Amino acid sequence: APGLRVGANAWKWPPVWPYDGNFFKREVEMNAKANANPLANPMQMMMGGDAPDANGGENSTDVSFDSLKFWGEKSEVRTELDERVAEKITNHYSFYLRDGMSVLELGAADNSYLPPTLKLNKHVGVGAVQSQMDANPSITSSLIVDLNNVIDDDGVDSAEFGELCDEGFDAVIMANTIDFLNHPREVFKSSWRALKPGGVMIVPFLAKDAYADKFDEAFTKQWRDMTDDQHMWVCGSFFQFSAGEGWDGLKGFDISPDDARKEGDGNMLSKLQQNNDSDKPCGAFVVQAKKKFMEEEVDENDVEGFISSRLWMMPALEDRDKKLVAPRLARAYDALTSQDDKDRMVQHLGSLPKIYASLIKMDQFAFTFSMQAQLAADLLGDPDFEGNDLQVNNMKMGLGLRKPSKDFWAPVGKLTAAMTPEEKVNLLSYIVPRFGSGDAAQDEALEAFVSGLEPTFAVIRSKCPTMKERDVQLLGSELLASEVLKVRNGAPSSTRQEFAVWLGALSEVDLEFILTKRKSFKDDANQELETFKEERDAETKRVEDRREKIQEQVMAARENRSVVFNPRTGKMEEAEKKGGFQFPGF
Repeated sequence: APGLRVGANAWKWPPVWPYDGNFFKREVEMNAKANANPLANPMQMMMGGDAPDANGGENSTDVSFDSLKFWGEKSEVRTELDERVAEKITNHYSFYLRDGMSVLELGAADNSYLPPTLKLNKHVGVGAVQSQMDANPSITSSLIVDLNNVIDDDGVDSAEFGELCDEGFDAVIMANTIDFLNHPREVFKSSWRALKPGGVMIVPFLAKDAYADKFDEAFTKQWRDMTDDQHMWVCGSFFQFSAGEGWDGLKGFDISPDDARKEGDGNMLSKLQQNNDSDKPCGAFVVQAKKKFMEEEVDENDVEGFISSRLWMMPALEDRDKKLVAPRLARAYDALTSQDDKDRMVQHLGSLPKIYASLIKMDQFAFTFSMQAQLAADLLGDPDFEGNDLQVNNMKMGLGLRKPSKDFWAPVGKLTAAMTPEEKVNLLSYIVPRFGSGDAAQDEALEAFVSGLEPTFAVIRSKCPTMKERDVQLLGSELLASEVLKVRNGAPSSTRQEFAVWLGALSEVDLEFILTKRKSFKDDANQELETFKEERDAETKRVEDRREKIQEQVMAARENRSVVFNPRTGKMEEAEKKGGFQFPGF
């Protein structure tokens, strides 16, 4: 389609959702929040007293915006787009919508701006005002849904809407609606679910001043504060942070009519120009992307790709977390030796949100995002980890997010205090899956482990008097865990007594050799990860360099072209080399 402004490879995103809650509030909500805490007595505040409530009560409450009520009261008000703008939206739809398609329209009203000759198989309207949707000749069925009522990090909170999304649509269109959404990420998540693989979501929107006189109260802060160019980036971010790589071919278009009025920069000259342009149409823009196909079965040649697709819509994980954990999960999958264990790991991927809901509370400096990803991958890579409540609760105790149990986590934490965080993560991933099995032998093995730590360390210290305490704890805890903790066929690899005999037979040279091998394994793993990062960074740089080269070629072509479109005459004419066309008054 014409008007391409931002290509699929031109977007750049931060690693996490970049907006705070206020970014999508309305002016009435922001004002209510500001007035809820007027200036209190300074001395009272210094002494730890609370600011008085705006209404004199003990607690103030946020003022919420009732979307359905607002639009119901505006049921007789029409958007009434300029014909030139409406035509641009219609023309854009004509490039992507085909006869026989099923279309879901969000924010539906009395006009969908579809091509008049388009014959859809199904066109379901989801809006706030039934009378407006009834007046829309394109809509075949409709549903009243408050798109601002959502389940956090999941989607729109409506059972009927959820059932509708399960039907699967070829396209989702949502014109002139993003400016009113309190929770856009959740709306885009629901839209992704509603699409068939390969289906397209098309989001047209107008310049910020297009209908401010009619619906000003409903505009969110992001719409008021940001420019039209920024709106395009923000709209693109809704795709990125809803399903990430689950969207394909994200593009932004400027489909404004040729004579559309330009957005001013706020100075007096621009305001005067805007007044002179009042009879011109407003700008119009579109951001869109397709839903990627999700692999149903693991491709052994691309395990990471399969796992990444399973993370597209997973809650609790930021885009950063998904990029960190996916390659680690793939390596954990490849390390499993039986197909049953691999299948079990895939089944338990759904427990990742439980893990990350806890990890998000950790200190990012003491427990880095990479360490969080490694712990999650190590846990999922253990065939005994199911993500049940007992396992998650013990993970929290091991991480210090809950008061440690006196009989297990308190002594384990005290006895392994010298180990590094990375070493503790490895030990934690070995211990946690052993909980919640309901197997008496496994419970006995856990008791044997915690009671065996101190005597194991004592033996190693006696045999290796020069070994650092950190290494004593690392070596002892991992030897004990590998021999005593894991139970198979109703019994551990070794009883505590058998382990003691085996450990007693090892010499100082044997123990130093085992420790060296253990550390070299870690070094090899780190080197493998660094190599992966370097290859990925090199590919990213190659794409960036190619993008910059194309941009340079485009700019050079623009500067050197001999003809240009003159909007005053509607013709292609010879261009002036300096300054271009001179419009009246400039």
